[in-house]
Amino acid sequence: MVQWVLDALSGSRRVDHVILIGLTEESGVACSKPLTYLPNKISMIENILGGINKVLEINPSATRVLMVSSDIPAITSEMVDWEIDTTLPTDVDLCYSVIKREVVETRYPNTRRTYVKLKDVEVCGGDLNVLRTSVVSKNPEIWERLVATRKNPIKQAAIIGFDTLFLLMFRRLTLDEAVNKLTARLKMSGRAVICPYAEIAMDVDKPNQLEMMRADLMERGSN
Repeated sequence: MVQWVLDALSGSRRVDHVILIGLTEESGVACSKPLTYLPNKISMIENILGGINKVLEINPSATRVLMVSSDIPAITSEMVDWEIDTTLPTDVDLCYSVIKREVVETRYPNTRRTYVKLKDVEVCGGDLNVLRTSVVSKNPEIWERLVATRKNPIKQAAIIGFDTLFLLMFRRLTLDEAVNKLTARLKMSGRAVICPYAEIAMDVDKPNQLEMMRADLMERGSN
């Protein structure tokens, strides 16, 4: 799965350098972009911080990083460039990808994703997001708790605030309102980016999703 993701990054016209966290040079993966390996840390937030620090060590003038999960093997270079081109003009700290339920289920029926039901739309989160390098160290405790509950929108809403939990449960929040509440809690600015690509949300963490991705990638390879 990691190699499929690296292939997508290799073909991107917008990616300059790749930081790979959790593997070593002995893993045998390859990337046409300059590739730096970092050891895995205890938590996801520590890994993100470590990656950003390494980016700034390599290029002190870097202002944004693209955070990419290693388990979205269906992404392509076109999708990577779309994400970067769409988010870079925005003057916010975090651009978070969301994909509408109908987009995911049209592309991947019966995928069993977790969706957030909002007042104006039903979405799931994507695993390709853009973050300003200067902000992730703010409020790390809340970041840790949000990451730990990333598969449970109700628990995440409770962390953000019980008023948000109430509004979410009764579908009183729009997508923009939910983003504003989250980013205010994190003391940062943000924007939800509605992405047209279901593949960005198709992380593999259930057996049926693994089989779907195997079939999908075999079909791509045969074409």
